[in-house]
Amino acid sequence: MKKLLFSALLLVGGSFTSQAQVADGSVASDFTVSAYQSWLSTAGMNGNGTYNLYDYTDAGYTVILDVSATWCGPCWNHHLTGALDDLYINHGPAGELGVSPTSTDDVMVIWLDGDGTTADATMLNGNGTIGNWIDPLSSPSGSAITYGNPAVTTTVGQVPFPMANPISTVANQINDDYEIAYFPTIYRICPNRTIKEVGQLNATQFYTSVGQCPAPATASIDVAALSVDGSSEICPGEYTPKVTIQNNSTTNLSGATISITLGGTEVSTGTFTGNLAMYEYAQVTCSAIASFNGGTLVATVTTSGDNNAANATKNKVVTVNNSPQEAVTNMVKVDITTDRYANETSWEITNAAGAVIASGGPWAALSANGQTVRPTVNVNNLTPDQCYRFTIYDSFGDGLCCDYGNGAYSVKDVNNNVLFSGSTFTDEAGGLIRAGVLGVNEMTITNFNVYPNPASDKVNVAFEAINDAYEIEMIDLQGRVLSAQTLTGLSGTQVASFDVNEFAKGSYLVKITTNGVSQTQSVVIR
Repeated sequence: MKKLLFSALLLVGGSFTSQAQVADGSVASDFTVSAYQSWLSTAGMNGNGTYNLYDYTDAGYTVILDVSATWCGPCWNHHLTGALDDLYINHGPAGELGVSPTSTDDVMVIWLDGDGTTADATMLNGNGTIGNWIDPLSSPSGSAITYGNPAVTTTVGQVPFPMANPISTVANQINDDYEIAYFPTIYRICPNRTIKEVGQLNATQFYTSVGQCPAPATASIDVAALSVDGSSEICPGEYTPKVTIQNNSTTNLSGATISITLGGTEVSTGTFTGNLAMYEYAQVTCSAIASFNGGTLVATVTTSGDNNAANATKNKVVTVNNSPQEAVTNMVKVDITTDRYANETSWEITNAAGAVIASGGPWAALSANGQTVRPTVNVNNLTPDQCYRFTIYDSFGDGLCCDYGNGAYSVKDVNNNVLFSGSTFTDEAGGLIRAGVLGVNEMTITNFNVYPNPASDKVNVAFEAINDAYEIEMIDLQGRVLSAQTLTGLSGTQVASFDVNEFAKGSYLVKITTNGVSQTQSVVIR
C-alpha cells in the first residue's frame, strides 16, 4: 500500500506543521521520555527509567535518536539488524544494563514510537504491530539478532537500550520539533546538541558518524559559529545576514563579536551581549550589506580569550536572482488542490531571513484516491519591494499528481497573474516573489481581466472597483484612443463592454485609469 509504511504524517490524530527533516547543524530540541521495558525502570542517568536528551549531551554523550512506529515495515527490518543494539552494547553509558564492561562510554541510544496513538500492549505484539519490539526474538516474524561482544547482561533477544512509547502530546511535540516526515527517521545528536539525519546504518557506520561530532566542551572560553542564517537565494538589493553562535565553553558566555567578509573584505559586523550557558545559542542580526550582488559570506565569531579558532567560522553561499516573480501589490493568493495523500503536502512563504510568514497543511488523507480543493489563502502581509520565497513540499517526494488524484498548486497576485503553478514535482517546488510597491489598500485597479482574447465582435473588460470613477479606453498601438467609457459611482466587480467588429484586425491596448493610476492589457482583434 503506497506510503503507509513510510510516512509519519499518516498518524491518526497527529498535529504536524513541518515540511522536511531538521537541517543538518541545527540545534536539537530537548525532550524527556520513559523506557517502556520493565527491566529499565531503575536504569538511566537518573535511576528512574527516564531519559532526558540534554542530560546525556551535556555529559558528553552523542545520542542516536530513532523515531519509528510499531506498524512500520522498514522500521521493523532495521530493528531486526541489531545495529543499534550493537552500538549501545559496545559504546553505551558505562554501568548501564546491557552495556559491555569495555564500552567506550560515549554513545546513548533512544528509540521512540512517534505514533502517539500506539497502546503499550502494541509494543508487545498487540493489534496493528509487526512483532514484539522489546523482545524481537519472541516474535513469530523475528529473526536472530547478532549481539556485540563481550556477552551482555540482558537476556538474548531483549533490546538493551531504552524504547519509549510517549503519550500523544509528547510524541506530537517531538515530531514537530524534529520535523518528522517519515518513519524511521534516525538522527545523530552531538554533545554540542547539533543534529544530523544519518538514516539506517550498521553499528560500525553509526559509530563512524559519532566520531564526526565536535569534541565535548572542555575549554573555559570557547565560542562557536553554528550557521549563517537566511535564504541562499535572494533578490537584488540590501541583504541583512544573521549568524547563530553557540557557547562551547564550560563557563557562561557574556559577549562576542562577529565579522562577515566577502572576498576578504569586511562587509558586515554584529555584536552579542547576554548570558549563554554551556551549549546555549543565540542568533545575532548583523549590519545590512547594501547592494549585495551575491557571493560567499564568511562569518567569524570571536570573544576575549578564545583560543579555539577551529569552530569560529562558517561560510554561506548566497546567489542573487535578478528575475523574481513580480506581484503587483503586497498580497498574493495561494490555491492548493491536494491528492489523496494530503497529509504529505504543505507549503510556506518565508522572508529573506528565512522566517515563515504564512503556511498551510498538511491535511488529513482521504480514504480513497481523489482530490480536495483547499480554501484560498490570501497572504497580505508582504512588505512592498521585498523578496519572499514560496515553497510547496511533498514529504514522500512524488508531488500532487496524478496517480492518486489530480492535485495542483498556484500562487497569484491580486490581478490573478500566475506567479507559480504546477502539480508534478518531487520533494518541493516554488521560487522567489518580489512584493509590489503598492499595498493592497493602495491598489486601485484589481482583478483586471480582458476577454475574450483574441476577440472578434466584443471585448469585455472586468475589474474590481475600489474608487468612485474609472476611465476605460481602447487604444491602438500608435496611442490613438478609438473608444472610451467613463464609469462612476462604482463598487465591487464591474464589466465594461466594447463593440470591436469595426476595428481592423491586429493588436490593441485596453487602458483603465483611476485616481491618476493606470494599467493596460493587450488584446488581439481578429
